[in-house]
Amino acid sequence: MAAQQHDRLTDFDRGSFTFGGKDRTVFRIGDGPGVVVMAEMPGITPRVADFARHVAERGMTAVVPHLFGTPGAPPSTGTYVRSIAPMCVSREFAMFARRTTPPAVDWLRALCRETHERCGGPGVGAVGMCFTGGFALAMSTEPALLAPVLSQPSLPVGRSDAAKADLGLSDADLLAVRERVAEEDLCVLGLRFTGDPLSPPERFASLRRELGDNFIGVELDSAPGNPHGHRKAAHSVLTEDLDDRPGTPTHDALEQVLTFLTDRLLPAA
Repeated sequence: MAAQQHDRLTDFDRGSFTFGGKDRTVFRIGDGPGVVVMAEMPGITPRVADFARHVAERGMTAVVPHLFGTPGAPPSTGTYVRSIAPMCVSREFAMFARRTTPPAVDWLRALCRETHERCGGPGVGAVGMCFTGGFALAMSTEPALLAPVLSQPSLPVGRSDAAKADLGLSDADLLAVRERVAEEDLCVLGLRFTGDPLSPPERFASLRRELGDNFIGVELDSAPGNPHGHRKAAHSVLTEDLDDRPGTPTHDALEQVLTFLTDRLLPAA
């Protein structure tokens, strides 16, 4: 069974990366400057892999760490349950902690540094999705990270106003990101569907307040009766809810992400 699931990733090189005593499998595809692609729940699904392939097709190296789930397995009720249950109690990912940088981010920052050394270029990009969406912001304290993308950032989990507005990183790390914004003109790209309760509008309001015009917020209409037929529960902008037909809002959002990455990592192009 596992071999059949991994067959979906046979075009990726498979290696590992160790930092802080934590060793994880890392999948890579493409050439050129690196982009760390962090999967949403329940893991590196076929559509997450497809997004990584889009990155590779644009002349960059997609670097996909295995953080949770079964690599290559399609999403299902079973894969969601098996992935999220351990995360609820994991200190490494801090699902419910406010004003806290999850410890897993240290490993991801180190992966950014290693990716920059391995792949070259002016720096690296990082794309987080859902559970990992906010990680790309917290990782932006790493100087090598030049292009952070937050797709439907969903942590911390909580129904309170404070939880909805929280950005999923410590006050010290937020200050460091704001300093990079001011001193280096770092830009952060974020995406969400307007009706998505897992990635609430309060979080984007916080990003606009903290980062000003350097936060590029893309919000896709998923209200009932929206002209593009997005389902009420639409959540995954770049993967499961992606309609990649030209002219659709999600196709345009995907193109905006890829252009954001190439403009910053392939300036000569």
